[in-house]
Amino acid sequence: MSRLSSKVPSPSVERLKAEAQRLFANRGIDGVTVRDIAKAAGQKNPAAVGYHFGSKEALIRELIVDGAKIIDARRNEQLDALEESGGPTSISQITDILIYPSVNLAAEGETDTYNRFLHMLTMSHRALFDDALGGRWNSGYQRCLEHLRVLMPSKKRTIQNQRFIFLESYLGGVLSARETRLDDKSRAHSTWNDKSTLAHFADTVTCMLEME
Repeated sequence: MSRLSSKVPSPSVERLKAEAQRLFANRGIDGVTVRDIAKAAGQKNPAAVGYHFGSKEALIRELIVDGAKIIDARRNEQLDALEESGGPTSISQITDILIYPSVNLAAEGETDTYNRFLHMLTMSHRALFDDALGGRWNSGYQRCLEHLRVLMPSKKRTIQNQRFIFLESYLGGVLSARETRLDDKSRAHSTWNDKSTLAHFADTVTCMLEME
């Protein structure tokens, strides 16, 4: 399964990106300076972000696309396999494809921060997120929605559109909360460490979409 570490640029660039994403996930992009990022990454030169990426915004855009590419590739791969086997035949199959490709993105031994980063970003800078994607790296998500339009009990476009708005917020909120809890080493989080929790989450998403 692809991870965010699948491409191998210089270690210093990767460390800057990892620390920037972690800081953005915890503080939001407006609460983090390029100096903060350089310091967290162990860079003595506070201009390291500008040198490697051009600007803080350019770094943010690269982080958005890095994760989006991997999630999109995973979703499309799973959708292709499902369609080749004659599916999908149920909403739950699509729900799984919406959820599971979005987890376990970090490099081995690192903590996931991508969903938290996106959640914080889209609350205050949605236009930046949309522009960075440029309609290119969410084709798997759009394919999922098209399948759901066929499978959902209600065929009314307005109801489907409302459910899709709920869906996006629900996915982002819960996956972000999961990352936050798993990153907290001060105490055990038995619910989020339980392998059945994501399956239960998927069941609740399916129930919302299957409502008459």
